[in-house]
Amino acid sequence: MHLHPFSDNMGYMAVGLTLTQLQQGFARELQRRGRASATILAYNKDIEQLIKALEEKKVVSPADVKPVQIEEFRDSMRGQSYTDKSISRKLNAIKTYFRWLVSEKVLENDPAASVAHPKYVSPPPRLLTRMEYRALRDAARADVRIAAIIELMLQTGLRIGEVSNLRQSDIEQDTIRIRAYESQPERVIPLTPSAKQGLEQYMASRSSVTNEHVFITKTGNPLLVRNIRSSIDRYFRDAGIDNAKVNDLRNTFIAHQLKEGVDLVTVSRVAGHKRISTTEHYLDFIERKEAGRSNQLVEL
Repeated sequence: MHLHPFSDNMGYMAVGLTLTQLQQGFARELQRRGRASATILAYNKDIEQLIKALEEKKVVSPADVKPVQIEEFRDSMRGQSYTDKSISRKLNAIKTYFRWLVSEKVLENDPAASVAHPKYVSPPPRLLTRMEYRALRDAARADVRIAAIIELMLQTGLRIGEVSNLRQSDIEQDTIRIRAYESQPERVIPLTPSAKQGLEQYMASRSSVTNEHVFITKTGNPLLVRNIRSSIDRYFRDAGIDNAKVNDLRNTFIAHQLKEGVDLVTVSRVAGHKRISTTEHYLDFIERKEAGRSNQLVEL
């Protein structure tokens, strides 16, 4: 008798289920660990891609998977124009899946453990110059809603999803509260004068439609991530700024704070980094003033 793949405790009784069936239990485990929904979705797609490749070779049981088959899948992606970074990310998902199968005693040996990641060098973060972010502000000046979002991301380092989910009750006199979500704990971020001014100008012109979300459409619905991204991308083009993305506003905020000597712990906490090493990565790309000078954010 095999345990149903939606059971919370799969254990050795799951032996005999297919890779696809077991994947359902793996997704539940990721949810239990509090992994972000976007991460779970990406892991599922990556694992499904491997499973499809294995099924073409008549391999459906985890016990039949061999390291060479995973290596062949890895190498085949190079022929499909995947970057080494994308291939490595897919391997991370696959390795996590097979480690879980071992932990659940579905497998005794991990066929993915010996599969090597492709070597690649991460590109440096795209940091906007003073001239670029001033040009972006000028391009969006007449659009008070997007202008407020640009200022908020530049002065607080908010993620685009956090901007989209921001509620009116999250804004206090001089701070913004980012509610806990998925694997991110709650944090409180100081509002610089420029960010506060941008928000106040937008709120003064905001539709009177009742909606707790701060940023809304003309019809009163929450402004979605894709709406924010497409709008800011348009203003990047209008400002003549090449090869820039919305997340580069956040990159610029982090780098600017470190460059001005704000201490690492403060910047890491405000940015919502889980590991301070993520924040330290930016130090490789800036000239830093006296370290630890202040725990107060510096305006751009």
